[in-house]
Amino acid sequence: MTITVDTSTLTQNALAVLQPGFTGRTPPDWLLHRLDEGLASVGLFGRNVRDAEQLAALTERLREVRPDVLVAIDEEGGDVTRLEVGAGSSFPGNLALGKVDDAALTRGVAQELGRRLAECGVDLDWAPSADINSNPENPVIGVRSFGSDPELVARHTVAYVEGLQAAGVAACVKHFPGHGDTAVDSHHAVPRIDADLDTLRRRELVPFRAAIEAGVKCVMSAHLLSPALDAERPGTLSPDVLTGLLRTPQEEGGLGHRGLVVTDGMEMKAISAQYGLERGSVLALAAGADAICVGGGLADEGTVLRLRDALVDAVREGTLAEERLADAAARVRELAAWTREAARTSLPEPDVEIGLRAARRALTVSGLDGYRPPEAPFVASFSPLANIAVGDQTPWGPAAELSRLLPETATATYGARDADAGPEELSARVLREAGERRVVAVVRDAHRHPWMARTLQGILAAREETVVVEMGVPQAPPTGALYLATHGASRVCGRAAAEIIAGGSRAR
Repeated sequence: MTITVDTSTLTQNALAVLQPGFTGRTPPDWLLHRLDEGLASVGLFGRNVRDAEQLAALTERLREVRPDVLVAIDEEGGDVTRLEVGAGSSFPGNLALGKVDDAALTRGVAQELGRRLAECGVDLDWAPSADINSNPENPVIGVRSFGSDPELVARHTVAYVEGLQAAGVAACVKHFPGHGDTAVDSHHAVPRIDADLDTLRRRELVPFRAAIEAGVKCVMSAHLLSPALDAERPGTLSPDVLTGLLRTPQEEGGLGHRGLVVTDGMEMKAISAQYGLERGSVLALAAGADAICVGGGLADEGTVLRLRDALVDAVREGTLAEERLADAAARVRELAAWTREAARTSLPEPDVEIGLRAARRALTVSGLDGYRPPEAPFVASFSPLANIAVGDQTPWGPAAELSRLLPETATATYGARDADAGPEELSARVLREAGERRVVAVVRDAHRHPWMARTLQGILAAREETVVVEMGVPQAPPTGALYLATHGASRVCGRAAAEIIAGGSRAR
């Protein structure tokens, strides 16, 4: 194969399409060196963030080396937060916003989130999730989706995109072509969606089409197999999905996306276990991806160098077209140019309480008539194993807020291992530890965790006055003397629930 560009340009293009992460709250020397060589974007995670001031200093240091660097973050608000990883998000997640179903509110929440990101020097947000929550057993989407109705999800996806981009932050809808109808987490294995093409067009693709028509700057691919689109390769590696469906103009049957395509984390087992990191990255670029996200679990110079060299070698060997790599690198630089131009516009006015207002509106409450608040409850939180997208660093639940409102509150957390002796024994243990206090039982997706549901049944059988708070997808029927569904587990969702438990009425 004849290479028509010099080695330095080829190497720069290979670096430009990588979106690596790193460890620490200051950029390591190796990262700054690679930025100087041509690395064009960086991905941030919770491990990189302490607070807004520190994050702003971090991004400023990156731009001292490369002023046009594209700084991305996985900040959905709600359960998936990096900006407030240590305290919990100031915003409810997508399911809460979908429950309220006020597009202007969703737009306002996203704009405020975008404003805070922009102030910290972040200009690409890997959000929102545009997935349809069509499978209640889904272990990784759940409250990250706006809901199960395609049209509702579409209008709130558009509102979220508009809000973020109005603040000068590029939005990235994910996980294309739709991760909602799966029962497998692609962090661990390859999910499969067996819906036919007509169903995909009526359901999964509706929010993505709407977001693209609204001008979303970026789409993130999913590592899932959809035989109706490609029977052999997952979406991230499929030309039929990324080029044939996503890029093809609408009048020719595609979605007509002209912006950036970024992969989900390439170190996820759905890709790395079967294809390997290097080969998977080459295949993704060849399929139509423009940026390779890697760094959620791999965050070192060696990974960046291996991927850079793999892409260069693939061009030299003819397995990756030189023009395809150059086109991908150009799209990364084009998005960076858009963000620099957008940053020159004035930021919107702050609305620091909008997240709490939204969380309060999203509450579903039953049993409030005749309810009398306890003086000092016992908060029993039943915690499922956190999926990798959410992580286990971020606190959740109403316990902290209840302790502030009712200072004598006692708290305890129980996991699946606590139920090893049986849910009946765990129920008895909770009641023993509660003593005479009223129990506030906090669950998260109780319908997906039999140990949790059975433990809750045991507590309710013994104490009818128990308060139940569901902070996941409220699939199970309401139970308890007072029942609250928050539609998410962020800090403001916990506060909204705590206000009712402690006060006996809705806060405004």
